[in-house]
Amino acid sequence: MIRSHVLICGGTGCTSSGSVTIQERLQKELDAKGLSEEIKVVQTGCFGLCALGPIMIVYPEGTFYSMVTVDDIPEIVEEHLLKGRIVERLVYNDTGSAEPSVEVTSLNDTAFYKKQKRVALRNCGVINPEKIEEYIAMDGYFALGKVLTEMSPDDVINCILDSGIRGRGGGGFPTGRKWMFAKASVSDKKYVVCNADEGDPGAFMDRSILEGDPHALIEAMAIAGYAIGADEGYVYVRAEYPIAVKRLNIAINQAREQGLLGKNIFGTDFCFDMHIRLGAGAFVCGEETALLTSIEGNRGEPRPRPPFPAVKGLFGKPTVINNVETYANIPQIILKGAEWFASMGTEKSKGTKVFALGGKITNTGLVEIPMGTTLREVVEEIGGGIPNGKKFKAAQTGGPSGGCIPASLIDTPIDYDNLIAIGSMMGSGGLIIMDEDTCMVDMAKFFLEFTVDESCGKCAPCRIGTVRMLEILNKITSGNGEMEDLDKLEELANYIKSASLCGLGQTAPNPVLSTIKNFRDEYIAHIVDKKCPAGVCKDLLSYSIIADKCKGCTLCSRVCPAGAISGTVKEPHVIDTDKCVKCGACIEKCKFGAIVKK
Repeated sequence: MIRSHVLICGGTGCTSSGSVTIQERLQKELDAKGLSEEIKVVQTGCFGLCALGPIMIVYPEGTFYSMVTVDDIPEIVEEHLLKGRIVERLVYNDTGSAEPSVEVTSLNDTAFYKKQKRVALRNCGVINPEKIEEYIAMDGYFALGKVLTEMSPDDVINCILDSGIRGRGGGGFPTGRKWMFAKASVSDKKYVVCNADEGDPGAFMDRSILEGDPHALIEAMAIAGYAIGADEGYVYVRAEYPIAVKRLNIAINQAREQGLLGKNIFGTDFCFDMHIRLGAGAFVCGEETALLTSIEGNRGEPRPRPPFPAVKGLFGKPTVINNVETYANIPQIILKGAEWFASMGTEKSKGTKVFALGGKITNTGLVEIPMGTTLREVVEEIGGGIPNGKKFKAAQTGGPSGGCIPASLIDTPIDYDNLIAIGSMMGSGGLIIMDEDTCMVDMAKFFLEFTVDESCGKCAPCRIGTVRMLEILNKITSGNGEMEDLDKLEELANYIKSASLCGLGQTAPNPVLSTIKNFRDEYIAHIVDKKCPAGVCKDLLSYSIIADKCKGCTLCSRVCPAGAISGTVKEPHVIDTDKCVKCGACIEKCKFGAIVKK
């Protein structure tokens, strides 16, 4: 008789923090105490609060333990699982108090979760993703059964159209319309493809769904296949996601064994099977036509459009291609109805959106919020605010294709149209928070460097234009910029946006354009004053020692790799700016705050 379930996060984040070892130790302790028949240990997908991993939740109490270590396991087993006493020091406390508290023991009681609405992530952190029985217990494959026995392909497409769901991969194109176009295309063969090539820096939404709920993707792709008349599907996933690939393989095999993939599914005439194709990490293969080209065995380069994939896609056949998060919503829309999904979000952006919340924020991790939630709610309530008493400066959405949102626009409701209106975009869901110590010129340079490295080189505007833009940014951050450079940047950006072959090249200048628009004063400071206001750009920094604060401890001079600091014991030291390499080692070692950079 099972009296307690212990759920341990098995996502990539917690796995890298040692959750597998913790699970093994827990099972050994339970065996030693004779509790294995009473306590069931379950490895799940991501809970979302990645900054607190490894995470463990004990049910039926719902006690939420965070930052668990192997050494904590004996105490948890002895006190909680054997004696029924919660280990207070390990309970997650989001009240800001240093004292342990059991007032907030349930995951859903935390500020991180109160404003979230989990649809795409509904099973992540809840079920064992490697057991199809647990997915079925959560109404899994009920939607597939419904469409095959109660709905026509047109009924399915109309349901998706009425829900208002738009593609979660970045473009925001209405999913139902894409399916409708593919169904209308006449062909002897059609395909369903999933874009799981998640290349944006800091993004891990699709990875977490594949790791925590792979059957949702399988069910949704089969539904899409029925709707458009396809009998074969491909999942294009990054090879850098080994846990996701492993669990997706397990799920596909389980679905085949249960007759949920293959011939005559649910005893009908519908046949559908799917395969996995591994990507080699090329960012451009996140663009749908480049992805299809890669699946075909060719170098991943975008194709001119039209024709669009719905007309001529994989192997020249009509193809529906959506990303993991888009598919993850489909079974719930079928089961609960289009009206249910459309009741969430805003007029033109329905449902919820998953974001990978990172950067200078207290609660880094995975969040799913209704469209229309403001950036302030995400930063201050769900994210727990900016750590170390720093001020919120900007948020970057959409990865290398997006833009930076300044603090003055923190009350902007997050949806497709609002973000585009303020010079950013939804993208796949990366949300990077920046504080006052972030240099916006350096941030724009970071994303442009990424784009330059990842450009496939097929078209000249992207291949050459982004390099020229990066050269100008390097010129500005090294202290050699001129005011005319801002005009050159904007002119180049507009050419690249209008002339690049694919969406990645067309959006590559966005980080630069949005920072020039919203943080022009920082560019001017770099060019005119030859200073970096945030103290980030090394070529514009100088280090000095405040004599009144220096105690002459000599620590700074001992760690200086360039021998730039001189002075005697118990006397103020001095930095030779000509020798200083601006590594910052002296500031890190100084215990008295005597060294400053400006």
